[in-house]
Amino acid sequence: MSSIFSSLLFPPCPSLPILPPFPPPSLACWSSPKPTIKPRIRLSTRLRPLSAAPPTAETTITTDNADSPDATAVVIRARNRIGLLRTITRVLGVLGLRIDRATLEQDGDFFVKTFFVVDSHGAKIEDPESLDRIRNAIRDAIDGSFDQTVGGSSGIAQRRRAGMGLDSGEEKGKAERVFEMMDGFLKNDPVSLQKDILDHVEFTVARSRFSFDDFEAYQGMAHSVRDRLIERWHDTQQFFKKKDPKRLYYLSLEFLMGRSLSNSVINLGVRDQYMDALNQLGFSFEILAEQEGDAALGNGGLARLSACQMDSLATMDFPAWGYGLRYQFGLFRQVILDGFQHEQPDYWLNFGNPWEIERVDVSYAVKFYGTVEEKSLNGMNCKVWIPGETVEAVAYDNPIPGYGTRNTINLRLWAAKPSGQYDMESFGTGDYINAVIDRQKAETISSVLYPDDRSYQGKELRLKQQYFFVSASVQDIIRRFKDSHSSFDEFHEKIALQLTDTHPSLAIPEVIRVLVDEEQLSWKEACDIACKIFSFTTHTVVPEGLEKIPVDLLGSLLPRHLQIIYDINFSFMEELKQRFGLDYNRLSRMSIVEEGAVKNILMANLSMVVCHTVNGVSRVHLDTLKSKVFKDFYELWPQKFHHKTNGVTQRRWLVVSNPGLCGLISKWLGTDSWIREVDLLLGLREHAENEELQHEWRMVRRVNKIRLVEFIETMTGMKVSPDAMFDVQIKRIHEYKRQLLNILGIIHRYDCIKNMKDSERRRVVPRVCIIGGKAAPGYEMAKKIIKLCHSVGEMINNDPDIGDLLKLIFIPDYNVSVAEIVIPGSDLSQHISTAGHEASGTGSMKFLMNGCLLLATADGSTLEIIEEIGEENMFICGAKIHEVNMMREKGETIKMPLELARVVRMVRVGYFGHEEYFKPLCDSIESSGDFYLLGHDFPSYLEAQAAADMAFVNQKKWTKMSILNTAGSGKFSSDRTIGEYAEQTWGVEPCRCPF
Repeated sequence: MSSIFSSLLFPPCPSLPILPPFPPPSLACWSSPKPTIKPRIRLSTRLRPLSAAPPTAETTITTDNADSPDATAVVIRARNRIGLLRTITRVLGVLGLRIDRATLEQDGDFFVKTFFVVDSHGAKIEDPESLDRIRNAIRDAIDGSFDQTVGGSSGIAQRRRAGMGLDSGEEKGKAERVFEMMDGFLKNDPVSLQKDILDHVEFTVARSRFSFDDFEAYQGMAHSVRDRLIERWHDTQQFFKKKDPKRLYYLSLEFLMGRSLSNSVINLGVRDQYMDALNQLGFSFEILAEQEGDAALGNGGLARLSACQMDSLATMDFPAWGYGLRYQFGLFRQVILDGFQHEQPDYWLNFGNPWEIERVDVSYAVKFYGTVEEKSLNGMNCKVWIPGETVEAVAYDNPIPGYGTRNTINLRLWAAKPSGQYDMESFGTGDYINAVIDRQKAETISSVLYPDDRSYQGKELRLKQQYFFVSASVQDIIRRFKDSHSSFDEFHEKIALQLTDTHPSLAIPEVIRVLVDEEQLSWKEACDIACKIFSFTTHTVVPEGLEKIPVDLLGSLLPRHLQIIYDINFSFMEELKQRFGLDYNRLSRMSIVEEGAVKNILMANLSMVVCHTVNGVSRVHLDTLKSKVFKDFYELWPQKFHHKTNGVTQRRWLVVSNPGLCGLISKWLGTDSWIREVDLLLGLREHAENEELQHEWRMVRRVNKIRLVEFIETMTGMKVSPDAMFDVQIKRIHEYKRQLLNILGIIHRYDCIKNMKDSERRRVVPRVCIIGGKAAPGYEMAKKIIKLCHSVGEMINNDPDIGDLLKLIFIPDYNVSVAEIVIPGSDLSQHISTAGHEASGTGSMKFLMNGCLLLATADGSTLEIIEEIGEENMFICGAKIHEVNMMREKGETIKMPLELARVVRMVRVGYFGHEEYFKPLCDSIESSGDFYLLGHDFPSYLEAQAAADMAFVNQKKWTKMSILNTAGSGKFSSDRTIGEYAEQTWGVEPCRCPF
């Protein structure tokens, strides 16, 4: 593999300073300690010094402009090594220099090589800074070396790399041979790709290269792509290690990555080459891409957000790692039988996962249960946790490539395995059965996404998952820091930890536990560090949705962490008393420990107390946090509160899922630079009324609709017309997201068409209404909504009076791959949550980028979308956020609109069957105060739908609106979100690998 250079054309990337401190000083420990106050760190005996750097005295590199009138002389004296001249030549090429001529002299084991070089314009290099960069780059190529360490349950194991620190001539010869063989990158021409694919088919998949099917071809191709990802991943990690920038560690229990093949080859820039290679082998890239299953390791917007942000972190060259759990079973597979949802396990790993690299040598012991004892160590009283159960966390790495850069970062997922020590003890005593049971118990921790936590056992498993994930991640982070630092003085300057919602909040007491109990720092030192490294993003909109952990459960499973949380809370309460006096109501609201019949730990309050920054995910969400959810904390620390409106990656949701529109945009903008600089999409505005663009835009959209038509027929057996308006609502099934409002609107439309004359029906805009999403296994009302959708659809779709004027389709098992087909083919997308219930809403952004028009309530990020594209280019309905509480207070005094009363009556009396089953749905509107305001918003909703009909008839106007939607979607890229986080929250800077 190529060497890593420290300079080249890129300046070093120092860490940003820590964010300013948050007053008041009396609460500094729980806001953000001043970065200028260096804590006195007690060095742990476990820290080892950095390996000595290789000597460079024997290498000299000089530049001279006097030796030649037309070129700069670069004179290199270095010890001879096979392949080194080739490496230096490549360095000069990377620097943009042209070698005019060269001379070589031999001096024993050394050579003196003189390169006469010019810049790209044929001129000498006069700038001293450029000359210095040339010298530094070449020196790195000659002298750069490193050693690699990995963590294990037994501590840190150091490994010798070939060519590093070897003295004997025989060993040097071996090392030179390794360097020679690895002195170059994998080739991407079609012949090389074909050979790689066939080699993997034969030697990795173990199939004959003369007889293999599409799935085996996909596996061979995926492994060949992974080879190129690993190559870039190694270069990136080596460069990060050399530069030692401040790193971001992104903690999330969910990553909804979807398929990796198409996204990887696009980001690597080799899609066309793979298409050519496969065509020559008789395979289709599109067909092979369909062989891949979804990595459904998440549920809904938060999980997909994490995936988008990982893509942006890689593309924008930030030194980052992601951490999560490698669930054996992803989110359940949804099966519809007779209109009812049934859940089946998602065996996503049954056929292997070619994108991951199992790191059997990277594992950490994670402890549970047991007791905490106080012991004397070096004359000090220390807490020692004696666990009752230990499991191993084994790492699985997933390279995440950036677009337009060589940077490839890592998503490390943890899988639970039994502790080898206990296995050996069980087998040694002949207790084979208990050994098997212990193994099953350990592996259960990472078995299933979202265990049913309605029971104590479910709550315990969920808590185990959270701690298992953060414990392994924290151990890995600290191990990596200790590899290159001999003191914790710089820990907060090199580490930023992002908590994605409250699920990873146990990382806070875990960091403090490790620093205090294992590294022997003082309590104050550990707390100061924790306050500087953690930032927190919440997606909660109501206080009732905040995570609580019963004290009894936490004390049983993690006794030491409960002690630490109590200590944090005691210190915080004492500081609050000094600030506000004995205001017990305020103290109770802000306490991390919630008193009551069941005592709970409030994880959001823990995060609020320790984290230096609290982020909302839209501007209106921040207002909700400040005025309702965390009002007391905002009054105490207003400087902590910020918002970073969520975004989605245009690489996945335009380039991968809509290549036709992607090509059209690049054509009319005259560049594809918008894929990285998404604000360039604004340039489409000046062409929005161009008839040629509008015609091409409609053609691309029609192709996408035809693809969706074929998908619908394959999945449901229903044939629909591509000439109809495709009206789509795809998201989790939930009462607040109001799929029920959509279905009732469809019933109203059906009822109106049934009562029309033939002449009136000819003026109706044909609609294909598409709904997709999963209901949580224990959410009965959501399951009833799914059944109602199928019952209504069965009636409408088989009514000869309706024909193609109205169809209702439910797409089963909605996931990322389905979204990549549905979103580009949609005309109208509904985002109609009750105002004040959506923190952000990233689904609307995906549709917006693809030129789909939005029918939405003024909630979450929709308010910011309105500012970008104008209310005239979308359809707004429903109560505003400030009106919701007033409407609820009026409750049953509000008269139900006649249109809604009629359609609810149709459901209640059994027009669509199952009247008893649907009775709770009707009662939720008529008899329970209509909490989600379907009655209030129904007339406004019908008006918005009518406006959409009128706009769709005028295809020129509709197309212009569609173009303007895409043009205004740039703000809602995750690139912008990550840029704001990096600058304002994490304090990390880009660190671009120079190859």
